[in-house]
Amino acid sequence: MPPSLKAGDKVRFVSPASTPEREAVLHRAHVLRSWGLDVDFGEHAFDKDGYLAGTDDQRLADVNAALRDPTVRAIFATRGGKGSYRIADRLDFATARRDPKFLVGFSDITILHLSLWRECRLVGLHGALMDDDPGCLSPQSAAALKSALMRDDAIVLRSRDEEPTAALTTNGRATGPLIGGNLSMIATAAGWALPDLRGAILLIEAVNMYVGQVDRQLTMLRKAGHLAGLAGVAVGQFTDFKPSDGWSLIDLLRDHLAALGVPILGGLPLGHGSHPLAVPVGSMACLDATARTLTVARSTIRMA
Repeated sequence: MPPSLKAGDKVRFVSPASTPEREAVLHRAHVLRSWGLDVDFGEHAFDKDGYLAGTDDQRLADVNAALRDPTVRAIFATRGGKGSYRIADRLDFATARRDPKFLVGFSDITILHLSLWRECRLVGLHGALMDDDPGCLSPQSAAALKSALMRDDAIVLRSRDEEPTAALTTNGRATGPLIGGNLSMIATAAGWALPDLRGAILLIEAVNMYVGQVDRQLTMLRKAGHLAGLAGVAVGQFTDFKPSDGWSLIDLLRDHLAALGVPILGGLPLGHGSHPLAVPVGSMACLDATARTLTVARSTIRMA
């Protein structure tokens, strides 16, 4: 578990995936500076190579330089997009073990969180300095991210009735490390960067997909045995889905997840939807579907 940040700590923006919009990143840097943090940028943070922020070697070099720099206390991904999966197996895991620091990001960055947990049990932060309005960060989202980074309190997330996935909620309680994030990246990681999920609470969220794509990804994960032995499932925001004949997205998710026979908590404000919050991934968590809460430890202490 990386230590909490404090005023005066240095943080660095890097771009492991796609090229960000410069002004949006500078706005997010201003937010971090208002928290008392010292902000700098990776050498290739604004590079462009097709749909990627520089070549694989350039993007990897920026991430590893941030991991190796002892003055950098947290690493922020400028955005997701595409491309983190191309470098996820080449991170400097030895340095990450010796000097743990938060990697902050979600979406495509999920595969870096998974790889870092698989190789060195490093807790990451699923969240980002962004909201449904790319040029703005809501006070609610900003406060959640600041708290996750700079406080040691357990984080309690409550299911939102207005989130369509709230309809998936069952009953029961489960404890285990919260692992996962973007469903596409979980499926992409299977077989090489996906950690063993037995005993874990699986977090899933997704955006801009057809129902059939979600069906294929969950089918592969289930039939390959990657979802065997889960303790529970935490379902975040599934947003911007394409229309489909037949089953709705919720019908499809229920069909796959109910077959796992574990507590399910939907409606969590995590992902690409409105006012997303931040949560540690890899940390111990308690999913209480009956109470509709997910409590995540901001420490390595096992939860009761």
